[in-house]
This record gives sequence, structure tokens and C-alpha cells, in this order.
Amino acid sequence: MLDIKLIERGLQKSGKTKGGLATAMGVRAGAVSEILSGIRLIKASEIALIIAYLDLNSVPIMGRVGAGAAIEPEHEQVPPEGLGEVELPFPIAEETIAFEVSGDSMLPKYENGDIIVVYREQRHPISSFYGEEAAVRLKTGERYLKTIERGKSATVVNLTSFNAKPITGVKLEWIGEICVTLPRGQIERLRSKATARSRKAAKSSPS
Repeated sequence: MLDIKLIERGLQKSGKTKGGLATAMGVRAGAVSEILSGIRLIKASEIALIIAYLDLNSVPIMGRVGAGAAIEPEHEQVPPEGLGEVELPFPIAEETIAFEVSGDSMLPKYENGDIIVVYREQRHPISSFYGEEAAVRLKTGERYLKTIERGKSATVVNLTSFNAKPITGVKLEWIGEICVTLPRGQIERLRSKATARSRKAAKSSPS
């Protein structure tokens, strides 16, 4: 079942209206207000329609993250809306962004072309990430997908990989906690389905 707060956030973020959502669902105008107030339950057949209309499963791709060589373009150079979107096979409640994995130093867990979805804002202190893989941005601007290890002091960390030399004594600007990993093959299948849906919608719409 969809969380009501997720629908409310989707309406606010997209600027779309309850009336538009009702039309997309094929229900009377007041039905959405009843759902949001808890008077009416969402039917199983309506879930996919709500997700599609409000893009509740779309995450912006904000560039690449290096599993091996550094990815150096400054994150400010990426448009606020990202470089495109990836559709998840489910809705996601938190503010998230995605990166494409570039390189093979994190094999066999992460392959070149995989997508990682991370929380946009760092939610925990650096110390809570010791021993975990995460997307990181260094103070100097480079982005990596690495395992974060404790450094010689509380202000620096070591970044390690399965198949590359560690990067030691660096300071981090940001840590992107990984919440979803999408293998490259799954991404291709999801995009094929999205393309097929778009073609179907285009054929069914009046000219």
C-alpha cells in the first residue's frame, strides 16, 4: 500500500493537482481528497497509476561515481534536475539521487554500468560509516564508490576497494548512503519497459 505522505510529497514536488491525479486514476475528483484524508483506501489497481502519474519511482541520475579512477567533474556542474532519470521497480519515500558506477575496482559486488541510489543528504556522522561502502565526494571534488575506513585522525578517512590500492588520509565533503543498487542488466530491462509504456501511451493518445 502507498503511504499517504508519499502521495502528498509527490503532488507538492511535481506541482501536479489532485484533480489531475484523479483523472489519471479514472476516478471522480473528490476521491483523491478522500484518500489523503484517510476516508477512502487506495485500490490495488490504482497503485501503479498513482506511481506513474507522480513519478514516485523516478530518481535523477547526478553523474558517475568512480569505482577505480576518480570522477572529477564538480557536482555543481550537473544540472539540478540531473542528467536523466532511472525508474525504480518500486516507489521510494526519501529524497534520493543516483549515480552510474564507472570502473571495476569494486568487483564483484559492483560492476561498471550499475546504478547506485543514495540519500541526497548525509544523514549520519562519518564514524557511523566505517566499514561500509558508500558514494563519497572528497573536499577536493572527486567522487568515488569506496569502502570508508577510519583514518589516522577523526577528520580523515581511508578509502578502500576490492581491486585497487587504498586512498589514504583524505577529507570528505559528503557521504551518500546507499539505499538501492540496480545491476546494469536490470536497468536495461526497466528502461525497455518504460520505453514500451511510452510507445503504448503515444499510440493510444488522440492525435
